[in-house]
Amino acid sequence: MKKIIPLSMLCALSLMADATLDTIQKELETQKQKTATLESQMQALSRANTNQSASFSQNAYLPDIAFILDMSAVARDVNNTAYSNYAIPGFIAPGDAELIFNPNRGFNLNYAELALHSSVDPYFDAFLVLHLQSNVFEIEEAYVITTSLPMGLRVKAGKFRSDFGRLNKKHHHSWHFDSQALIHEALFGPDALKDPGVQLQWVAPTDTYLMLGAEAMQGTNEASFGASESNNLYTGYLKSSIDIGESISLLGGMSIIHGENFENNTLNPTDLYGIDFTFRDQLGAYSSLLWQNEFIQREKSLGIRVDKQAGFYSELIYTYNNNYATGLRYDAITQNDTDLSAYSGVDTDNLDRFTAMLEYKPFEMSRLRLSYTYDRSKIISGERKNINDVMLSLNISAGAHSAHDF
Repeated sequence: MKKIIPLSMLCALSLMADATLDTIQKELETQKQKTATLESQMQALSRANTNQSASFSQNAYLPDIAFILDMSAVARDVNNTAYSNYAIPGFIAPGDAELIFNPNRGFNLNYAELALHSSVDPYFDAFLVLHLQSNVFEIEEAYVITTSLPMGLRVKAGKFRSDFGRLNKKHHHSWHFDSQALIHEALFGPDALKDPGVQLQWVAPTDTYLMLGAEAMQGTNEASFGASESNNLYTGYLKSSIDIGESISLLGGMSIIHGENFENNTLNPTDLYGIDFTFRDQLGAYSSLLWQNEFIQREKSLGIRVDKQAGFYSELIYTYNNNYATGLRYDAITQNDTDLSAYSGVDTDNLDRFTAMLEYKPFEMSRLRLSYTYDRSKIISGERKNINDVMLSLNISAGAHSAHDF
């Protein structure tokens, strides 16, 4: 009898364990089914969000916002009134110069800039740059670009800076020097070549970077174009780059513009041709040597004659580390075949300029730059004047801001 009782208890316990195990296995199966159902619902929601552009979280598409401030202190051996009426023979008549950057001997608040960028949806990104000065509020750029076109294609539409050449598309705060390159000032003015229009670019599917681009723009730039009855400006360019070893990069480009001017109350063609070359050697993690060059030629018909003018700049920038950099630039007008009779008795040859700069960045978003310029390109009060200019500038970039091309 004593043996039967333990055996009975053992059998009962075994049956209870089997029943508990069956219950746990059923619960596990139920949980697996619920998990599979939830995963299926999540996948369906994900597919719906991908396929329907209207179904996305707006929080993921909030714009990046950057604020940029530029100011300077200038010592110049020409007073402000005389300097504001300077001329560049063949390009800018006395009193016609637009002085946006560093106009005054003394202190200058050059501009404040507000830049916004946002992904609109899976197909477009949007960009807006607002330029503010004491008496000017301007939409510097406002455009959209496509993000999902096939075969290496991209379209930009709105108001934007042309990709002509090397320097034109860059904003002032990303220049290596505080003054505009002489040939760009002469041919485009301080506002550069920017207009409403449309741009198409194609990047070739090759190991070596190769990009072809074309633009149709309104053509309101009065320095070289300015016919206003319809859009009149068409640009084409080819850009390429190659890497040599692990540190050296070579970039080059060729550009062409065809537009129209309205000189002498008639429509006349204006054609520009540009070539640019950039060498960069990445010497270390934060150290580099950059040599940038650009040459532009203009043929501008005035109905009664054709002006042929050209010039270039060449700049060498040595970046010692992420705090210090120094550089030299030489600008020159190399051809000026136009009517210079208004400057009779004045030497109008060898229009050029030398600039040296030393730059200090306490941090990536702030920059102090000390520069000296010897300018032999200007006529002041009817006389050729060699101008000495010493400048200390401060540039601040606050907020989310995309990286600049080197």
